[in-house]
Amino acid sequence: MKIHFTAIGGSVMHNLAVALKLKGYQVSGSDDEIYEPSRSRLAAHGILPAEEGWFPEKITADLDAVILGMHARKDNPELLRAQELGIKVYSYPEYVYEQSRHKERVVIAGSHGKTTTTAMVMHVLNFHGKKFDYMVGAMVPGFESTVRLTEDAPVIIIEGDEYLSSPIDPTPKFLHYKHHIGLITGIAWDHINVYPVFDDYVRQFENFAVQTPKAGTLIYCEEDDLATIVSTSNQMRSDVNLIAYGTHKHEVSDSKTLLHTPHHGKVPVSVFGKHNMQNLNGARLVCNRLGIHDKKFYEAIQNFKGAAKRLELLGQNAHTTVYRDFAHAPSKIEATIQAVKEQFPKRKLVACAELHTYSSLSKHFLPQYKHTMQAADEAIVCYSPKTLEIKRMEPIDEATIQAAFDHPNLRVFTNGADLCNYLFSQKWQDKNLLMMSSGTFDQTDLGQLTAHVLEK
Repeated sequence: MKIHFTAIGGSVMHNLAVALKLKGYQVSGSDDEIYEPSRSRLAAHGILPAEEGWFPEKITADLDAVILGMHARKDNPELLRAQELGIKVYSYPEYVYEQSRHKERVVIAGSHGKTTTTAMVMHVLNFHGKKFDYMVGAMVPGFESTVRLTEDAPVIIIEGDEYLSSPIDPTPKFLHYKHHIGLITGIAWDHINVYPVFDDYVRQFENFAVQTPKAGTLIYCEEDDLATIVSTSNQMRSDVNLIAYGTHKHEVSDSKTLLHTPHHGKVPVSVFGKHNMQNLNGARLVCNRLGIHDKKFYEAIQNFKGAAKRLELLGQNAHTTVYRDFAHAPSKIEATIQAVKEQFPKRKLVACAELHTYSSLSKHFLPQYKHTMQAADEAIVCYSPKTLEIKRMEPIDEATIQAAFDHPNLRVFTNGADLCNYLFSQKWQDKNLLMMSSGTFDQTDLGQLTAHVLEK
């Protein structure tokens, strides 16, 4: 097979390109900007484009397919050339489905927790030596990539995203995978640039639930009202296995989390927080459906360290711990702050959130963040006016952010240097730092920041 990637530099796109190269395909690609770690990984596998830009001459009649990334536009010259030549154009979720038609497909969806839950399932299966393919939105310890596609694996574990599939395909990605086993962790409005109406956003999950096939399985968190409504509204179908779960019983002792299990005693785990206890319970039920009983699940989950940027430990000493997290949507920020505060109840918590996405920078959406940072002793919100300019969005000011978050001790910064200077100046005795963003905090070196904080 000869495959070309238009917008090869994306997080999933470049990992899919590498997976196909490892499978023996001829892979080429283009993009107008490629950053790390995509650049190094593509180069290591000999598929880094010689120069950045779009080159319609790369689209030749002998291509079997073009895979189109979300970063491209409808008028992309490579896309137009492929359409002119009649070459099949796929979004990456469409192509992942094509590669897994004959596998059992497990799709884990939800507004929050889907990456961690997917990573937990992958970890447990890998721990017990099971053959499986996967696609996940972050690096997971023990895995060299975020995508693996093979000929012989009988199962594929997929993180199901509700965002649009490509510039020419508005289908939510998770609907392309056609799951046999589906899981919904929870539903909270996000992506208002493509789902400006709340009901439109929820409807995508309704479609996901309805898509569960005859004799298929739909697992959902019963502690999330919308996930429950969406999942059980189709309960008249007796041909679907409907399974509910809640927060796994646990305790926190000396900043350590112990699972309470009915037959295996207290099981220590590295992950913590109510949402992670929900994620863990959902992952357990998925593993049960795949033949991993509870004893084996608890044996494996003790060694799970988490996915990259999901409550990732950056550093610690006797009196301070620094975490970073991908949290950016309101529900994610609130859950992440509460998790750290519950794990370290005797320490003060400084929580910093960067507004980076279309939703978070929208004046229309900002009120959704009200009281989401209340559990933090000190709250910090950081955003870049340049990001607003690039996204062609209406400017926002500090007063708007203060009113939206409604936190009694909130500071606002508009550049990374001022933020770091402020954090460097603080005393960190018996105090933790949590950095939350899907961006980079204005190119802040979090490793250097952590080192400074731990010195204090």
